Amino acid sequence: MPTPPHPSGLPSAALAMSPGAADALLGPDVLAAFAGVCALRHPPVLDDFSGERARDVLGRTELLITGWGCPPLDEAALAAAPRLRAVVHTAGSVRGHLTPACWERGIEVSSAAAANALPVAEYTVAMILLAGKHVLERARAFKAARDRDDPLTTPRAIGNYRRTVGILSASHVGRRVIELLRPYDIEVLLHDPYVDGAGAAALGVRAVGLDELFRHSDIVSVHAPLLPATRGLVGRRQLAALREDGVLINTARGAVVDQDALTEEVVAGRIRVVLDVTEPEVLPPGHPLWDCENALLTPHLAGSQGNEWRRLTDVAVSEVARWAAGEGFAHPVRADRVAFLA
Repeated sequence: MPTPPHPSGLPSAALAMSPGAADALLGPDVLAAFAGVCALRHPPVLDDFSGERARDVLGRTELLITGWGCPPLDEAALAAAPRLRAVVHTAGSVRGHLTPACWERGIEVSSAAAANALPVAEYTVAMILLAGKHVLERARAFKAARDRDDPLTTPRAIGNYRRTVGILSASHVGRRVIELLRPYDIEVLLHDPYVDGAGAAALGVRAVGLDELFRHSDIVSVHAPLLPATRGLVGRRQLAALREDGVLINTARGAVVDQDALTEEVVAGRIRVVLDVTEPEVLPPGHPLWDCENALLTPHLAGSQGNEWRRLTDVAVSEVARWAAGEGFAHPVRADRVAFLA
């Protein structure tokens, strides 16, 4: 017998994510915002789809609001959720929990990937500008000397005027970086095999080949998703083409870059790196990059953290409201693009 609609007329919804994600994302104000656009089922957050209580909630749910640590929506979970028609994800990638069965069933999907791209892009632009001025190295020297150099002796290689920045991939983040760089006197090159010259021109950049990107850029920023075709995409040839004292920034996935080749270039002192991601995610304690003054390693912090989580849930609330009103998602995830997602 079909479950009757919720008396409020709002779509019946459930939350699914890890306890840690729930604690980070779902404050009382966020839960109140969701309650205004959908009827949340109980228990309020599912982190396992196999139990009897979870199956009961899934059986009455039309819309699933997911987050980091959501269990896979496989055939068994979907069998327990015959009314499920949509998934709204409060983070970026949906590859971890959406299975082919979801797409086969025609479930509508939304993601906050565009919202999560903004802090990554902000981090990237900040690091581009800091690297151009050699801020970290010069601050270290200032601290050691307790005195400043004559500014008129600053090498002409330092500064951000007419820098050339190469963007590897016109992903959500790559496009936001391009957008945020527009006010600066910086030439931007782009390598993305799916963006032609006309598409690049529409973004205000110039399309180039992969090797050319490294050969002509002062700074290269990696934004490619990790796919079979992109694993090790940046290898010895590309790194060797990067000019002396050039900078590689990686906020995507560590395995997109050949870690061994990168380490050799950095240890030799030929290039500088800003790595928010590495392969493995945390390098072994004795790894040489930890002690390289020309390497800045950060703990995968570029994406949404702290008060930036609220941007993700605000987008999710808006998407739920749009879907409930029959307007469709503003940030849909299309089945034909899943293979290219981060």
